[in-house]
Amino acid sequence: MFFLPVRDDNPTRTTPVVNRALIALCFLAFGLQIWLGTPFVVEWSFIPVRLTAFLVGSADPLAPLTLFTAMFLHGGWGHILGNLLFLWLFGDNIEDAYGHLGYLAFYLACGALSFVAQYVTAPTSPVINLGASGAISAVMGAYILMYPRATVQIFFFPLSLLSGSFGVPAWLMLGLWFVTQLSPAIQSLGQMSGGGVAYWAHICGFVAGLLITLALRPRRHVAPAFHTPLRQRSYRF
Repeated sequence: MFFLPVRDDNPTRTTPVVNRALIALCFLAFGLQIWLGTPFVVEWSFIPVRLTAFLVGSADPLAPLTLFTAMFLHGGWGHILGNLLFLWLFGDNIEDAYGHLGYLAFYLACGALSFVAQYVTAPTSPVINLGASGAISAVMGAYILMYPRATVQIFFFPLSLLSGSFGVPAWLMLGLWFVTQLSPAIQSLGQMSGGGVAYWAHICGFVAGLLITLALRPRRHVAPAFHTPLRQRSYRF
């Protein structure tokens, strides 16, 4: 069994131009990955040992830039589609609250911080780090703080094949997601050189998004409270 969020019932007041641009840039970068291949991915991904070498003065000066470029790269179709689904669903409301430029700064800063968190756990690792998960986790952290009672429609396989999507409050869906990151993150502490999912980047991004939002208290509208009227059940996926 697995579940995916398919939409949130939380309208915005502004057009999420930055969120859409971020999604478009991720797809553009993914196209370049396919076209240019592995050398392009290696050049613009974040590699901890490369940053360590830079910090001791023995590597190229572009290493810090990869803290930002790496968040636009992805490891495959499943990786990019899964990430951007979450960004599409939750990013528009956070942009609405922060404003366009504020949201861009928030997204990039939290994405870079998430890579730093992964770096701290294994600064000499040669493993490539890439993906928007850390930045998107920050968006989710901000969302759970600002819109905990908003309704998120979930497609739960295989049950939703018969009954359609299910509405759950955002705090429950995002809270469960965060909990699922904790155990594998702890287990991965001794295995950082082997690659895999960057759980610590997810956790740091989520916490960073929550704390920054708590400190800045961006303007927001009041989200509709959690509700599950029958007319909202559907088979959208």
